[in-house]
Amino acid sequence: MKDYLPNSDPLYDRVIAALETVRPYLQVDGGDCQLIGITKEMQVDVKLLGACGSCPMSTLTLRAGVEQAIKKAIPEITRVESV
Repeated sequence: MKDYLPNSDPLYDRVIAALETVRPYLQVDGGDCQLIGITKEMQVDVKLLGACGSCPMSTLTLRAGVEQAIKKAIPEITRVESV
């Protein structure tokens, strides 16, 4: 099991705020994403939900949409992964 930062870490609020900026675009196509955790290595783990979970373009959505939004808002984040 991964070692995640505690949910009380202020970084969580910043990541959630960044996810909220892309969430409407995911929901238009019947998808969504959920924050799973942030590792000490500054990797954000998310779960793609709904249509995003089974879409063949989900990797592109993750990299070009979700990851870019998070890294733009929080430059110290190194990577976003779907779990």
